[in-house]
Formats: sequence, C-alpha cells, structure tokens
Amino acid sequence: MSAFASSIRLARARLVVLPVAALLVSACTTTTPYLGKSLFSEAPPSPSARILAALDGGIVGTTEADLSDNDTKRALEAEYRTLEAAPAGQPVIWRGDDANGEVMAAAPYQVGTQNCRQYSHRIIASGKQLQARGSACRNNDGSWSLL
Repeated sequence: MSAFASSIRLARARLVVLPVAALLVSACTTTTPYLGKSLFSEAPPSPSARILAALDGGIVGTTEADLSDNDTKRALEAEYRTLEAAPAGQPVIWRGDDANGEVMAAAPYQVGTQNCRQYSHRIIASGKQLQARGSACRNNDGSWSLL
C-alpha cells in the first residue's frame, strides 16, 4: 500500500471517529454537586430566590436565632454554597449586619439518584452561639431540600 493510500485511510478514520467522540462526550451529564470554580468568578453563582426558598428556611430556620431578613438570606446563601460546592470539612463563613456564622458539610452521599449531604450551621447572634445540624438532598433543578 502506498503512503498516499495510507494517508487517505487515516483521514477517513478521523472523519468517523471525531464526530462520534464529540457526540459521546456531549451526551455525558452529571448529578454531582458543583465542586469546581465558575469560569467567571472564584465562587459558584449566587443562588436565586427560588433555589433559596427550596431550602425552606434551611437548618438556620430550626434554630432560635432572631435574624433580620438580610442576615437570614446571607445564612441561607452560605448553606446553599456549602451544600453545592464546599469540600467536606471546610467551613463557609458568612457575615451579616447583626449576626455571623459558619456552615460545614460532610462528604456527599447518594440516596437513590439524589446527591445528599449532612451539614452543620453555627450562628452567633445577639451574643448567643447556636448550632444546628441537618441533611439535605439535591433536586434535579439544582435546589436542595431538607430531609
């Protein structure tokens, strides 16, 4: 076989293999939590009001902390960022107008097809330190629901 014929066969093989490989890669999906950095910033995108509402008050809502609406939003955003992106054992710290806290999650685990995490939230408000623990699972729309 001539060198010319070999190069034609190689070119034909590439024409078949490359589109098939591209199709296979594009069909891949994942349900794991966002564990990397955004291409545009150092943190995952800020959650929408709908995604925060799905947390149904989060575990911060199970405490007796008397938080302002702004501090509650910051606490819920920290819970979401923790569940979605924080490595196990790494605290996500938040600061509000009148309170602050930190949220820490354990390693993700599976319940059926859902990704779930146990997590804790330590809050300092009105001179009191409060602690709450709970678990949440990730929904298909990217929101998290408490268990």
